Formats: sequence, C-alpha cells, structure tokens
Amino acid sequence: QVQLVESGGGLVQAGGSLRLSCAATSSNYAMGWFRQAPGKKREFVAAISWSGGTTNYADSVKGRFSISRDNAKNTVYLQMNSLKPEDTAVYYCAATKTLLTTYEYWGQGTQVTVSS
Repeated sequence: QVQLVESGGGLVQAGGSLRLSCAATSSNYAMGWFRQAPGKKREFVAAISWSGGTTNYADSVKGRFSISRDNAKNTVYLQMNSLKPEDTAVYYCAATKTLLTTYEYWGQGTQVTVSS
C-alpha cells in the first residue's frame, strides 16, 4: 500500500505556471495525475512509468504540462505552464503497478484555480 500527498496548488492568472508535487511513501509504482472540475467527471492528465522512461499526456495538456519524478525523494511532479481557466480543477495524483493497470491509490487532491 502507498500513501500519497499532493501539494503546490493555488490561484494563478491565465498564462501563468504552477508545479504540483505528490509525495509518496513508496516509489515502486507508476504514477498519474488526474483532475476533476466542478460538475465534471474526473479526467486523466498525465502519467509516468516507474522508471520515468515512459510518459503519457491528455491531448488537452500536451505541450503545456510536463510530468516527472524523483525516485530518491519518492516524489512526482506536474509542471503546468501556459495555464488556462479551463485547467481549473482539483488535481489528484494516483499510483498503479504499471501504466496498463487500474490506479489503486489516490491522494486527497489539491485545488488549482486559473483566473482569466
């Protein structure tokens, strides 16, 4: 079992940047970021393999967001640039055994608000 704690959310103007962090109690998992806006379903944002060698992104964030990890610190990051008001959501990190399996563990989420 792994515990996840997100941080780094906040309020930013459109065009700005934020970096989210997800601290885990273990690095032996592939990791993903998801988000959920008010009144909408949770959606996939980005994922990274255990080694960091494979990354995936939702089309809506490609070229703007970057996922990375530091296994020595058991931490995964989501660098978000050129933020848009439609990026406003609660962002969650999640852990899974591989990028092909269901995410089993979830953090509590961190709010990101982008003002226009």
